[in-house]
Amino acid sequence: MNKIITTIVLVVALFATTANAQEQTSPKKVYNEDINPMEQIDQAIAQASAEGKYVICQVGGNWCPWCLRFAEFITSDSTINSVVEQNYVYIHVNYHPRKAGEVGKALMKRFNNAGRFGFPVFVVLDGQGNILHIQDSVYLEEGKGYNKEKTLRFFQNWTPTAVTGEES
Repeated sequence: MNKIITTIVLVVALFATTANAQEQTSPKKVYNEDINPMEQIDQAIAQASAEGKYVICQVGGNWCPWCLRFAEFITSDSTINSVVEQNYVYIHVNYHPRKAGEVGKALMKRFNNAGRFGFPVFVVLDGQGNILHIQDSVYLEEGKGYNKEKTLRFFQNWTPTAVTGEES
């Protein structure tokens, strides 16, 4: 009987340790599921217009491990983070393909069905809200993460200066 109790205690302790380790290593959730994505986008466009920047919408959700990995990746790399901060209003637009509803359908219509590329998908908007580019994230991936050079190239090639050829 003591062996059974000891085994149960060890299994419970192992489960608790594993769950705690997974919780500590899982990426931070970055998508706000409580805001209207259309309003979020409109606010970002207004801010970008006022600041002479573009908007990057990272469309996905907290349900998507690749979305969370990307958010962590670009914030932890100082070179990429600097390019993003200088040139973009960067937002995480919450979307779940299985729970889209009317707002989700309107979002995909507004973004030319960007979800066809999978998630995350990146939509680059100018200061007037026009779609300049839709980036399939698969071209930025490497192994179980993202490639720094490809990601940096993506961000650098869609800055306002790169697109217009004019210094801001």
